[in-house]
Amino acid sequence: MKQNYNLLKKIFILKSLVVIIAIGLFAVDNKSIYLSNDKNNSILLKPIDNLNDEEYDKFILGRSFFTIPWVESPSVTTARDGLGPLFNANTCITCHPSNGRGTLINKDGFSSRSLVARLSIKSNDSKEHQELLKYKGFVPNSIYGNQLSINGIHGIDFEGNIKIDFEEVEVILPDGEKQLLLKPKYSLTNLNYGELEKDSNVSYRIAPSLNGMGLITLISDEDILKNVDENDENKDGISGRANWVYSNLTKKEELGKYTWKASVASLKEQVAGAANNDMGLTTSIFPNDNCTSFQKACNDAPKAKDAIDLPDERLDAVTYYLKNIKTYTPKITKEYKEGLEIFEQISCSKCHISSFDTKKGFKVFPYSDFLLHDMGEELSDGRVEFKASQNEWRTAPLWGLALHEKINKEKPRLLHDGRARSFQEAILWHGGEAMKAKENYMNLPKEKREKLLKFLEEL
Repeated sequence: MKQNYNLLKKIFILKSLVVIIAIGLFAVDNKSIYLSNDKNNSILLKPIDNLNDEEYDKFILGRSFFTIPWVESPSVTTARDGLGPLFNANTCITCHPSNGRGTLINKDGFSSRSLVARLSIKSNDSKEHQELLKYKGFVPNSIYGNQLSINGIHGIDFEGNIKIDFEEVEVILPDGEKQLLLKPKYSLTNLNYGELEKDSNVSYRIAPSLNGMGLITLISDEDILKNVDENDENKDGISGRANWVYSNLTKKEELGKYTWKASVASLKEQVAGAANNDMGLTTSIFPNDNCTSFQKACNDAPKAKDAIDLPDERLDAVTYYLKNIKTYTPKITKEYKEGLEIFEQISCSKCHISSFDTKKGFKVFPYSDFLLHDMGEELSDGRVEFKASQNEWRTAPLWGLALHEKINKEKPRLLHDGRARSFQEAILWHGGEAMKAKENYMNLPKEKREKLLKFLEEL
């Protein structure tokens, strides 16, 4: 009897060890399914590992609608007609080259299609404006709508163009090093529907990298909200705030995690919003063309065969595609550890939080808290989006910026409007809650500054 008991005990222990080892192996494999250290220009075009045939087919379908050009109606290409009537680009990949961050200036020296002008007007506190603030987060420009369109289909005048100009500002660091900053003086030209109305606001924004877009969905709201310190109770000068936004999917307030001001709650809504604003495509979430009542020709333009240009099946496929592309993550080298130590030492990590645990049981490294922070007057765009004030921005995730030069053969233009040509310039533009971190950086010995910048360039 005792021998049988000991035998059963050994079998139980062996099975338990097998389970523990299997779980451990699965956890390691789970991470490698999503993340890659391979820094090349095509990594963000690849699917995560282990997709089955049905999942891979859906991934390819989503990629096709993301990369193949859309055409205006009527067209024999009924699967991809419905472009416009007003639009910025005819493919998603135009603004997000190889799914990376957009460029600021094109090869001809003009503003790239990756730079958009978001439009709004100051609220007059009317009931109409209050409703718009509640459900859209801002009051659109009544003549030009949500966003300036630089293209129109045949017979429809485009709305205007973006002109890029800069003013040079010199900053001298405590050790005497000089840095020229470029202060943007962007403007709108060739406005075909008249001047902007009074109290109009224009916010210039560059298309961000799509690196890690799907992994954001694996971070719990609870983990993000743990870092909220709206009243700066710990007295460190940092008061991250959540942007609670109206979701057109759930029909209620949700935590905003996407866009420069965290004004969109879900990846699907982000895709639908970009489709409508950037390409004039309708979806079940945004079922109307992006024409205003002042644009008669736009409203009278030929309609696509189907009422919705990007029906749910295809919208879901594009969302699935972005959710399941590989995410770049840097190798943990000696230089990485040294840079991270400096990054934490000067308090950058209080907003650019290095890592989060995911619902899948592995860590991701977005270098963001996905919360709103006051960045000071110099970076203010004067625009309100739901709870985000004029000076507030979502902490920009830094992951994937190391891929930009591989993809575009040039250094990334940083910050929301692409003004910064380097990480040092981006840091020196920081103000508001980030002022102390900027001062800490400026007071570092040059050797440590260079180590930090090298670290940032590899994220």
